[in-house]
Amino acid sequence: MADNIPLHPVRSIQKKNAYYHEGRHNRYQVEDESSHLDEMPLMMSEEGFENDESDYHTLPRARVIQKKRGLGWFVSGGWKLLCTSCCDWLANTCRRKKELKARTVWLGCPEKCEEKYPRNAIKNQKYNIFTFVPGVLYQQFKFFLNLYFLVVSCSQFVPALKIGYLYTYWAPLGFVLAVTMVREAVDEYRRYTRDKEMNSQMYSKLTVRGKVQMKSSDIQVGDLIIVEKNQRIPADMIFLRTSEKNGSCFIRTDQLDGETDWKLKIAVGCTQRLPALGDLFSINSYVYAQRPQQDIHSFEGTFTREDSDPPVHESLSIENTLWASTIVASGTVIGVVIYTGKETRSVLNTSNPKNKVGLLDLELNSLTKALFVALVVLSVVMVALQGFAGPWYRYLFRFILLFSYIIPISLRVNLDMGKAAYGWMIMKDENIPGTVVRTSTIPEELGRLVYLLTDKTGTLTQNEMVFKRLHLGTVSYGTDTMDEIQSHIVQSYVQVTGQPAGSSSSSTPSRKPQPPPPKVRRSVSSRIHEAVKAIALCHNVTPVYESRAGVTGETEYAEADQDFSDENRTYQASSPDEVALVQWTESVGLTLVNRDLTSMQLKTPGGQILTFYILQIFPFTSESKRMGIIVREEATGDITFYMKGADVAMSSIVQYNDWLEEECGNMAREGLRTLVVAKKALSEEQYQDFENRYNQAKLSIHDRALKVAAVVESLEREMELLCLTGVEDQLQADVRPTLELLRNAGIKIWMLTGDKLETATCIAKSSHLVSRNQDIHIFRPVSNRSEAHLELNAFRRKHDCALVISGDSLEVCLKYYEHEFVELACQCPAVVCCRCSPTQKAQIVKLLQQLTGKRTCAIGDGGNDVSMIQAADCGIGIEGKEGKQASLAADFSITQFKHIGRLLMVHGRNSYKRSAALGQFVMHRGLIISTMQAVFSSVFYFASVPLYQGFLMVGYATIYTMFPVFSLVLDQDVKPETALLYPELYKDLTKGRSLSFKTFLIWVLISIYQGGILMYGALLLFESEFVHVVAISFTALILTELLMVALTIRTWHWLMVVGEFLSLGCYVASLAFLNEYFGIGRVSFGAFLDVAFITTLTFLWKVSAITVVSCLPLYILKYLKRKFSPPSYSKLTS
Repeated sequence: MADNIPLHPVRSIQKKNAYYHEGRHNRYQVEDESSHLDEMPLMMSEEGFENDESDYHTLPRARVIQKKRGLGWFVSGGWKLLCTSCCDWLANTCRRKKELKARTVWLGCPEKCEEKYPRNAIKNQKYNIFTFVPGVLYQQFKFFLNLYFLVVSCSQFVPALKIGYLYTYWAPLGFVLAVTMVREAVDEYRRYTRDKEMNSQMYSKLTVRGKVQMKSSDIQVGDLIIVEKNQRIPADMIFLRTSEKNGSCFIRTDQLDGETDWKLKIAVGCTQRLPALGDLFSINSYVYAQRPQQDIHSFEGTFTREDSDPPVHESLSIENTLWASTIVASGTVIGVVIYTGKETRSVLNTSNPKNKVGLLDLELNSLTKALFVALVVLSVVMVALQGFAGPWYRYLFRFILLFSYIIPISLRVNLDMGKAAYGWMIMKDENIPGTVVRTSTIPEELGRLVYLLTDKTGTLTQNEMVFKRLHLGTVSYGTDTMDEIQSHIVQSYVQVTGQPAGSSSSSTPSRKPQPPPPKVRRSVSSRIHEAVKAIALCHNVTPVYESRAGVTGETEYAEADQDFSDENRTYQASSPDEVALVQWTESVGLTLVNRDLTSMQLKTPGGQILTFYILQIFPFTSESKRMGIIVREEATGDITFYMKGADVAMSSIVQYNDWLEEECGNMAREGLRTLVVAKKALSEEQYQDFENRYNQAKLSIHDRALKVAAVVESLEREMELLCLTGVEDQLQADVRPTLELLRNAGIKIWMLTGDKLETATCIAKSSHLVSRNQDIHIFRPVSNRSEAHLELNAFRRKHDCALVISGDSLEVCLKYYEHEFVELACQCPAVVCCRCSPTQKAQIVKLLQQLTGKRTCAIGDGGNDVSMIQAADCGIGIEGKEGKQASLAADFSITQFKHIGRLLMVHGRNSYKRSAALGQFVMHRGLIISTMQAVFSSVFYFASVPLYQGFLMVGYATIYTMFPVFSLVLDQDVKPETALLYPELYKDLTKGRSLSFKTFLIWVLISIYQGGILMYGALLLFESEFVHVVAISFTALILTELLMVALTIRTWHWLMVVGEFLSLGCYVASLAFLNEYFGIGRVSFGAFLDVAFITTLTFLWKVSAITVVSCLPLYILKYLKRKFSPPSYSKLTS
């Protein structure tokens, strides 16, 4: 059935099918799964085929591609391709990567290394001393706009083309470049200081002469480094020794892979057994390590000690490694450095930061190209009207220069200053304290986002587990009723001590090997006691005492008792869930006080110590989804098998009941992680029988794992269900309302996490990333093309359901069905990808950008999110508990997830709207003056003479109109409160209507109308005082501009008013002082301005008349538009 469901709307692919079917039967008989797969109607896109290795299409298609490369191809874009490939080749030749090789590292002897390895320095900078200037210039002149100005400015050195003064062209260009360089230099310096701070962290290095302090960046391969508790591991190391007695330690890896549970690492046996630290130098040993690679979950190597007889060889695996950027959680560790700097796993998993360019800048760039075409056409028309007389090509070039104001140089200056202003406003916003703008070039991106890719751990959740619910089948206890449990526990232990003779029967009637009589229901008190005891015993948690690290399990009880009541007891385990459970049993009175490899001790509320011997432990694995433990109580000798695990795994193991499934569902809907706890009492004979079979299975050569599992399963039958526990991973403040806000704003949210599938699904529900009434489709694990095909077909039938997929399955889907998968996933209201590696996160971001063309935003808080943050169009880092790596690499850094709502809805909206208005207004300013120049030239027999002199042109773009135009940066169309209250307003922004060819054309028409009116008006009304045309038209022009700013503004701010009057004041003052500029053409026209003329009434009324004619119709049109088709936001504000 699944085979017949097409996975794609059928595109026109007849041509392809023609040679594809005939080809398959005649030319290439390929016998593999893909050949019968292709008979299924899964319509693959062209690109899809290129991604498949086993495809027989490649041959004929390659030939087709070869044919196409002709002149047409070159003109239509081939030149770009050739240029980029040449540049890439040059760049690669210049920085040819050194081959990464396997290595032999001698302990404590960096000087014995055969090769030179990279420095152990963190480097986030984009440039160095030499590449800074060329790099910044390239980034600037890559834009058409700036390149055009460079050419125009250079043309002024040719005498025949010289128009006006050099400074009129070079001053604005120099200013733009200076501003940009200063900004980049400041950004770069900030990055440098941050890196320096990380690189100058001090570590102790072990040498023959004792400990030496050294900087993180000076560490070399082969050094022996000591890392204290809670210190960052500076480079990839092999774990040699620890202060812990058991030869192991815990490390926190959330910076590396986003997983919250601590990882247990084991020291190399040979070095851990040495009596003292200094003996590391007395032995002659080396580590052989494989070549550096990306995979953080695997490692192969060997440890060899040569001076013993015979030489000792130990194999090294991932559990002997300490990767850089992880943090030591227990004890002090000593390791030998094997990879440094660029070769560490964490750096290999981060991508190079790219220069991000906002969408608005790209749109403006395309508009300037359109303007350039208009400019050339206009110049050609002017020369044509002259009749191509004389050296016309020189005239053509002069016209191009005259009209070069169509493309305003001040556009970049204004926009860049605007961006700086938005950044300043974001940082000064009291509602989102601590926000930092690290990349000042893309604040407008915040207003255009469609996809938000978020990390889970530490971003949506606080990574703190809290015990919330205990359910016993008939009765359920929540946070508010925990004191009842406490009183039951106290009571049950008081009974035990009160009647010592019958202790075993009164506390737990069910401890006898034979099952209790079926009809008698045990009291709630004893059931609670059993449940709490099971939770207190069935785990892998070790209590640690800070003050007395040396005390072991063999202390006397009295002495132990006083130590165990110590305040500074902390628990260590590989999973925070387990710690939460043990902390909870402590809070209700049953405390885990000590644990070693063979026994565990609990303290009752009365202070009595109970000892249990650990007989067997069956650890938790992701396949079995459960863990078990067999303990023998010292006092009674009873043997009990306790087990806890996920409901899926446990429901078939426990005795029949009618409530488990329903309650698990209820707890999951509340976003709690559920664990089912069960027990089984064993007689001595049953246990001995089990132990024999278990040991036998452990020694078998073939299928060992299967046999061991089978023996354990023989115990896992008809277990007594004790209770169901619910633990909550606490969400960050206001995550639910924030996600709701973003969803209403039309932003699609994808959660990419390194965590387990169950946890990810759970958080997706509790954070309301997936709303309550939505189904969740869990994508089955797939490993090859046909499975992926069937599973995608199954997913295609689902409607409006969230998708949960694991990293491995994702890899397979992207390999064969990239387009199809992304197209399906984009239709989902929410997507959760779990078990994602850092590189996979970045890959998903890039895929969304390529295949949807929409803007993406990535938000995370750990080192494992850096690649994703750098790949996204807009990266946001959260300063978390887990260090600052993500917030340093991001474009924007915030302190809490909830701030993202205001950042996008308010600041994103304002930045985009303001920049769009500012950009178009600056273009309008240039178009008006060019229209006037065109009218002027056509009246004067198409002479290529400038209308306004150099200083007037510079003044026009700066002093006279800069303040009011720039004050558009303070404009806002909706109040922040409204924008947050109605996030739906954000949807309009993503359509990009504030700046499009339509709005641009409207501005062009306005400019042409106004420029024409101003110039013709000046010529009509002033035929008598013809020489005064410049003064009149320029005055009217300035007034028009100031009125147009007033027309564009939506919300007035006092600074805007100041700006308007300031500009007007400057202009009036300059009329008095710069009178020689107000003649036509050069001074040779002899038209000096007399102040007397300006002060006459005729001058004033005529200027006013022209200005009114040019502006009044626009005001009327604006009023009518607001009346008959108001924008969506005005309906809300009225």
